[in-house]
Amino acid sequence: MIETLTLDPTASGIAKAADLLRAGGLVAFPTETVYGLGGDARSDLAVAGIFDAKGRPRFNPLIVHLPDLEAAETYAQFTPQARAVAAAFWPGPLTLVLPLKEPSILSPLVTAGLDTVALRVPAHPVAQSLLRAFDGPLAAPSANPSGRVSPTRAAHVLDGLAGRIGAVLDGGSCAVGVESTILGLADGPVLLRPGGVPVEALEAMLGQALASGGDAAKPSAPGQLASHYAPRAGVRLGVTHPEPAEIWVGFGENSVGAQLSLSRSGDLVEAAAALFHCLREADERAGPQGAIAFAPVPEMGLGRAINDRLRRAAAPRPA
Repeated sequence: MIETLTLDPTASGIAKAADLLRAGGLVAFPTETVYGLGGDARSDLAVAGIFDAKGRPRFNPLIVHLPDLEAAETYAQFTPQARAVAAAFWPGPLTLVLPLKEPSILSPLVTAGLDTVALRVPAHPVAQSLLRAFDGPLAAPSANPSGRVSPTRAAHVLDGLAGRIGAVLDGGSCAVGVESTILGLADGPVLLRPGGVPVEALEAMLGQALASGGDAAKPSAPGQLASHYAPRAGVRLGVTHPEPAEIWVGFGENSVGAQLSLSRSGDLVEAAAALFHCLREADERAGPQGAIAFAPVPEMGLGRAINDRLRRAAAPRPA
């Protein structure tokens, strides 16, 4: 066990975080989506430390966070289409999976031995300040034990990782609340994970419908494991009439009597921001042997990302 510092997002706090990262330590930091667990993406020891702290399978690749497109082009091969997508959506909640530029200085643990790399330019000002102070690529999966509910507040990070990481930069609550959309561009556009950028926005920009890809057994990008974001309690979806013992999480005006709600007005942006916090609170109320029921959420816009996370939360847990 090590002492986990809580750092304010001031100049001195960010400088301390950058120093810890340069020394090979791990620092959790806020992005607009969820808190990420950052480590130097060039260091085998730092990246191995991320996998160890999270208990994450090493066949599951990591996202590399960078301050801008110019920095991203150091690590991946960008086609004109990839540059156009990056220009349209970066900085923001979009990850691009692109061919790795060789020779690569990234740890091979980051890519799980694949010939592609997942890159993102976050918009959160604290993330941007940290990336520029560190002046290097940060591998940063969500800052929680692997497979569990993603953190959208510093307290969530400490709940799962206190004593395992060097520090958490407390930047308040995350505005988007679900992880980034992942778009594969190595062999033509393919949606690898719905997330903070609605699929409809990508399809409009690309001028084509997006097929879905990914393999839970051999992930090509993060967030593809069948069981993920799992609370301790069981999860049931699409519930309009919960059982008496279930903790019911509502959505919209038709969930009268729900103990919790993603959005009482039916706002998908509000629901995405509240998702993981509601999942944590419902899990605490239900207890390990309890059950959580979620009201239906429309399969459109950010609803696709919300439903993706809920389906993985409800999936059978690995033995």
